[in-house]
Amino acid sequence: MRFRSDPAAIAGSLAALVTPFDDAGALDLPGVERLVEWQLDQGSHGVTIGGSTSEPSAQTVEERAAVIDAVARVVADRAPFVAGTGCSRLEDTLALTAHARDAGADAVMVVTPPYARPTQQALEAWYLTVAREFPDLPVIAYNVPSRTAVDLAPETVERVFRAAENFVGVKETTREFEHFSRILHRCGPELRVWSGIELLCLPLLAIGGAGFISATANLAPAASARMYELWELGDLAGARRIHYGLHPLVDLLFVETNPAPAKHLMAERGLLGSGQVRPPLTPPTPSGLARIAALAAEGAEYLSPVPARPHRQEEP
Repeated sequence: MRFRSDPAAIAGSLAALVTPFDDAGALDLPGVERLVEWQLDQGSHGVTIGGSTSEPSAQTVEERAAVIDAVARVVADRAPFVAGTGCSRLEDTLALTAHARDAGADAVMVVTPPYARPTQQALEAWYLTVAREFPDLPVIAYNVPSRTAVDLAPETVERVFRAAENFVGVKETTREFEHFSRILHRCGPELRVWSGIELLCLPLLAIGGAGFISATANLAPAASARMYELWELGDLAGARRIHYGLHPLVDLLFVETNPAPAKHLMAERGLLGSGQVRPPLTPPTPSGLARIAALAAEGAEYLSPVPARPHRQEEP
């Protein structure tokens, strides 16, 4: 928990992890642990679990808690660990946040409540409730209007930021880049902003972003981390080269609904025992598989190498 007291250290490329399942759809907790170890070996600056790429809505609160425990065991304070704990119900959000705190997460990431479409006043109350319930735990808002049907306004972010000392940042997953700028303008550099839009990861750094929480890092953790590092070193040409080089892998993620394409490729490469996604998602279609293969070939230079002994599910 060494980063809990210093949320400014939660920076760079944080991998937004998939949740491994077996072919029957059950949690693959050993697979979670192997995946986290690989991410750290590849240089990711931190890891997150429980965001959209993790399929949280297809898991019970108990399953999500078990995954948080598995990630925490492997991370073991070697890098920042941000646990996604937002749920549709406030009671579930508070319960999962308490579990993440006790498991050793450095911060929690709480999504805007999906489906309900709360007002900005209600969103302010939502985040202040979570922050005040856990005053010693950094809280990060997760704004993803394409998934939740509600947009967290910059004015709302500012009000929560001014009212709760432990409300430390926002993962912004909106293609409206102006939104990022307005949040930073209102709140200043003390508020941490991470990009959840893959092609805005590098641009956000130019206006003061803290880094990115990246689904692409499931496929290319070393390149994603290096892009941030080159930016920090002032090698803008090198950072841009990686940014554009990652385009095919970004496109791959969204051939069909994320994370099905990424999980298919990860299983094919031996990083997962199965590419299984849970309903309502389905594995990629035949046309999707062809497109995934083509984009993987185009972006092959940036795919991180698999472990020496890649994980494959044993034959029955």
